[in-house]
Order: sequence, then structure tokens, then C-alpha cells
Amino acid sequence: QVQLVESGGGLVQAGGSLRLSCAASGRTFSSYVMGWFRQAPGKEREFVAAINRSGDGTNYADSVKGRFTGSRDNAKNMVYLQMNSLKPEDTAVYYCAANRNPWTEVISKLESRSYDFWGQGTQVTVSS
Repeated sequence: QVQLVESGGGLVQAGGSLRLSCAASGRTFSSYVMGWFRQAPGKEREFVAAINRSGDGTNYADSVKGRFTGSRDNAKNMVYLQMNSLKPEDTAVYYCAANRNPWTEVISKLESRSYDFWGQGTQVTVSS
């Protein structure tokens, strides 16, 4: 069992930056692939980024490549999403999630339903 709590959301102007954090409980944190998803009003939840168990492998949605960077600190049970060059279309509730499946399987599907544990989300609003 893993409990996840996101923080770091807020209101930012277009072109600005935010760093989201996700604190995980439990002694098995490093055994999970970690992902970031987002959901805008009226839209389905979509994949943003995934970070492998050791943190040396990442995968991103095309819409955020080159702007967002996912990372993790297994010693601190923390996952991060650094978001730069933010756009109004990045406005959404952002969620972190934990996945027990193999890395190759996770990045082949990029589906929210394959993730086992979810945080409550943090709101990111980008003004134009």
C-alpha cells in the first residue's frame, strides 16, 4: 500500500514555472514506477510523465516534452514534476500515481487504469 500526497500547485502566468511534489508513504516506494497525470475540466485524465524505479528513465507526453521534467528521490520517498514554459492549456488538476507493473509495460500503455495508487491532486492554473 502506498499513500500519495501532492503539493506545489498554484496560479502562474504563461511562461512561468512550477515544481510539483508528491510525498509517498510506505517502505516499498522504490518498487513502483511513478507517474504524473492531469485532468482539465470536461476532459479525460491524461498521461503527463512517468519515472522508472531508479529515476534514471523517464517518458513524457508529446505535449510536455522539453518543458516538463520528472524526477524522484527514493531516499526521501518523493517524486517531482518541474514544469517550465507553462501554457494556459497546461491548466488542470495534476495527480501523481504509483504503478507496480514493469517499466516496459507501463510506457507501452500510458493508461491511468494501470496505476494502482493515486494522490488527491493539486490544481495548476496558468493565466494568459
